[in-house]
Amino acid sequence: MTRLAARGAAGLSLLIICLAFLGPFLWVVISSVQPEATLAAQPTLNFSLDNFTAVLTWETLILPLINSIVISGSTAVLTVLVAGLAAYPLSRYQLRYRRHFMLTLLFTTGLPMTAVLVPVYAMFFRFNLYGSVPAMVLFLTASSLPFSIWMMKNFMDGVPVSLEEAAWVDGAGWVRSLTAVVGPLMAPGIAVVAIFVFVGQWGNFFAPFVLLDTPEKQPAAVTIYTFFSQYGQVAYGQLAAFSILYTAPAVILYVAVNKYLAGSFSFAGSVKG
Repeated sequence: MTRLAARGAAGLSLLIICLAFLGPFLWVVISSVQPEATLAAQPTLNFSLDNFTAVLTWETLILPLINSIVISGSTAVLTVLVAGLAAYPLSRYQLRYRRHFMLTLLFTTGLPMTAVLVPVYAMFFRFNLYGSVPAMVLFLTASSLPFSIWMMKNFMDGVPVSLEEAAWVDGAGWVRSLTAVVGPLMAPGIAVVAIFVFVGQWGNFFAPFVLLDTPEKQPAAVTIYTFFSQYGQVAYGQLAAFSILYTAPAVILYVAVNKYLAGSFSFAGSVKG
């Protein structure tokens, strides 16, 4: 009887959690197809695609999405490359201050973005970098590196050193062994880091809003702000339609690399004695 009650309580808890996540999603879907959507969305048979038509313009959706893909994709690629090079010596060599360095990385992940942006904003103005997309990508890469290095190092620890030693015997250097042996074997880990960084920067609003000066350079996360007028009025229908289209690329990316996320690190029998 006690076990049955525990299962019932667990099932009820999961149902409440699912409803908590499903409620906002249903509001977005219903509001996106209602011509006169309000904050209190109600199911109705009066469906329309006018909200999607209104946001499917170059200035409102297409250009911001392109900016988001460029900024998030560039940040993810640079972060994976730098994090891989930084994680290799931390994983393979017995460094004297490795523990202190890893703890410092863990500490920097707790720094709030709002506090870091104050000196970064002043630095951008000092070196005439305000409004520069490449400069902002470098900043986003630097802010993503601490946790990415930590994750990459843990994934790299799962690759046996004996595999690299076999490559060294064949005359490969550390660069060759990293790119030809370690990299392919930890592809699921690289995919995890890349998606973690990409999705994190895809929803980054504050940094692009502060560091980019013109709407033509700003990503879609900042464009959402335009649906809120200065008088407190909100275009709920267009906001919901834009949110669905804005979320689609991140979901497609996750589905596309899902096989790498589901991959397991199995190296049994990789090296013959």
